[in-house]
Amino acid sequence: MALAQNQIVPTAMKLMTLREDEQPRLDKIAAYVRGRQASVYVPRGARQEYRWLINRSRVNLLPLPVTVLAQNLFVDGYRAEKSDKNAKAWDYWQANRMDRGQHGLHRAVAKYGLAYVVALPGKLGDQAMPVITPKSPRRLTAFYADPVEDEWPAFAIETKIENIAPGKRQRVVLLYDDQTRYRLTGSVDSRILRLDTGPDAVMAHGLGVCPVVRYLSGDDLDGDDCLRGEVEPLFDQQDQLNMTTFNLLMAQHYSAHRQRYVSGMVATDENGNPKAPFEAAVDKLWVSEDPDTKFGEFGATDLSGYLNSAEAQKRDMATMSQIPPNHLLGQMANLSAEALNAARDGLNSKVAEYKSVLGESHEQTMRLASLAAGDKAGWEDTSAQVVWRDTESRSLQATVDALGKLTQMLGVPPEELWERIPGVSQQDVERWKATAKENDALGQLTATINKQMAPAGTTQPGTPPTAPSAPPAEPTSAAA
Repeated sequence: MALAQNQIVPTAMKLMTLREDEQPRLDKIAAYVRGRQASVYVPRGARQEYRWLINRSRVNLLPLPVTVLAQNLFVDGYRAEKSDKNAKAWDYWQANRMDRGQHGLHRAVAKYGLAYVVALPGKLGDQAMPVITPKSPRRLTAFYADPVEDEWPAFAIETKIENIAPGKRQRVVLLYDDQTRYRLTGSVDSRILRLDTGPDAVMAHGLGVCPVVRYLSGDDLDGDDCLRGEVEPLFDQQDQLNMTTFNLLMAQHYSAHRQRYVSGMVATDENGNPKAPFEAAVDKLWVSEDPDTKFGEFGATDLSGYLNSAEAQKRDMATMSQIPPNHLLGQMANLSAEALNAARDGLNSKVAEYKSVLGESHEQTMRLASLAAGDKAGWEDTSAQVVWRDTESRSLQATVDALGKLTQMLGVPPEELWERIPGVSQQDVERWKATAKENDALGQLTATINKQMAPAGTTQPGTPPTAPSAPPAEPTSAAA
């Protein structure tokens, strides 16, 4: 139900206040991914050299779990039930360049635990074409009456900063409900909003639902724990790794080299004042004629403990994130294919869960896009499913051998297995099927023409010869 004129600004300002509750958590996640993590302890009066080592002690591994997961998620089609062709909604997906846009969407879900997609009516030339736009949770927030049970939000609010003139900016807030999108503006440094006076101030979409789809990293019936994503659970491990790296750099910088000392050596200048008896350098030799002089050295610090500690912390991060250890440690060499598959088992399970959860949200987006395009059949189709590209790393030879056995031993049509070949896109499969269909039709036409053109009584190539007919029997006499 559309808001009354006097409800628009108060509703937007109230939702903006509620939105601020989750922003500190999201901002912290974004900072950690960018490498701006919590600093190690800095004592009072620390020298510049100390701070220089702190700035170089960050070994940021947090982007890796997000990247590895996002690289294994790619939607390659959307098909109705019992169909091998993409549904009409796939055209909307392609027109909105979502082959590229889905990567940012999946990364946001892996990073923050949630993300959103907005789909509104639009046009491409004279054709109805919905506008599909992925949104980060730092930019858009949806509000549900029941965040667990409700499929569609009651309201959603989006905020951004626009440059309206050189050196002049303004805050723009978009408020969505089930009938309308409202555009409000205000100062960057102020919370006061006002309804915009432009032509897009009030845009009626008339969809009957708030045009926002929420994507979650998991499905949790409590409604709060599923928003953690892949980064937040690793905060402590990342801080520990930074601390270990700082201690390693301190040991390397101050005590990893052997330090020599001398005692009992006294030297004076020409005025009889004490002075340093020597200047240390790698190309100088210390010599003393005084028998009481003693030379010695301090042993170098053993760095293996720091290195082992850093490796153990990386293994902990690999265990908690279910990322294959070779991504973090880089020491899995000369291993069999079975061992590598076993190391990837945890990641495969996580990717399968993500595909299951995100697939439902993608299907909801396709239905919403169909509704925005006026495609009632696509909106009401709840049985269609997205098709995920197989991104698992396998030997091409082993894959082709396995698919060939499925065809020969179980009778599975080869065309149904083409999309299971790693690295093959849905467009490749459709082109192959079209080519195979053309070749089959051409072969049938050639056989028909050859049959019609062949002289009577001749045998066509590929046709088994017929047995000659038996000669007629000799007539026999009735009398002996």
